[in-house]
Amino acid sequence: MRTLIALCFLAFVAGASADCGVCKTMKWGVCDGPPCACTLVLGVGNKQIVDCNNLIPKCFLMKAEMHRARTNQSTRSIGGKPVETAFVDNDGIYDPVCDANGGFKAVQCNGTETCWCVNSAGVRRSDKGDKNIKCEPVETYWVRLQLTHNATSSIPTTEHVKIAVENVLLQRYSLQKTFVKKVEYDPDARMIVVDLEKPKGDRSVDLPLVGYYMEKDVKVLPLFKDPAPFKLTTASTDVPLNNILVYYVDEVAPTFTMKALTGGVIAVIVVVVLAVVIGLLVLFFLRRREQAQYNKTQGREMEPMS
Repeated sequence: MRTLIALCFLAFVAGASADCGVCKTMKWGVCDGPPCACTLVLGVGNKQIVDCNNLIPKCFLMKAEMHRARTNQSTRSIGGKPVETAFVDNDGIYDPVCDANGGFKAVQCNGTETCWCVNSAGVRRSDKGDKNIKCEPVETYWVRLQLTHNATSSIPTTEHVKIAVENVLLQRYSLQKTFVKKVEYDPDARMIVVDLEKPKGDRSVDLPLVGYYMEKDVKVLPLFKDPAPFKLTTASTDVPLNNILVYYVDEVAPTFTMKALTGGVIAVIVVVVLAVVIGLLVLFFLRRREQAQYNKTQGREMEPMS
């Protein structure tokens, strides 16, 4: 009898664990129980409880990627893109400091003595300094997605592209259509520009998080458990995307200075300034030479008169 009870208990536990399901919005998430709970490993001995019914906060995602990279675990989809045209994972992620809700702390240092300010998307918005740098939390309220697609036999219209974008944002990322402020389409350049925007002061939705998930999807590095390929489906054809750029606009302008310029830009500025200075010096000496020749010639013309 005891054996039967034990077997029933084990069957119950196994059934409860099976009913726990999978983490659909994060392929590295693990769900088990009882009671059912989903976690994401952010570091050695650091398991973060996550809500797999919603997109996982970007700060947690970046920490999970850094941990997997450090421990030689794959951060790509199974198989990846086995051709030369495959996109390289060069997103430039770092190991962020997150708050309890998965938001980015305003100051980030990546475990070093060098620190900088970030916005709510975790993107650097200031020059780098030391650990005494002062930063205030700044929200990103406008995200621009610049997408390009492969050649298709049937070129969709702008209206078809707009509807397809709104549908995929709602169905795949649970983003309401009201946040899609503008969709522009250039069929000749095969470029789609999508503006996601919310009112300043609105904290109800994380637009950069949607951009982060879409960026991974387009680069064939999806974060979802379901490996189904990402695509836009219009009334006339499927539109396979091949590249994406994400731009961020904050509620407060960033504080970059000349120190943030790259060496190449600084070199160009120096060359231009030197060229201008040299040109002015050449003009100055040419004018002095012409003036000297004029004075000498005038003196010779006046000699017979004296």
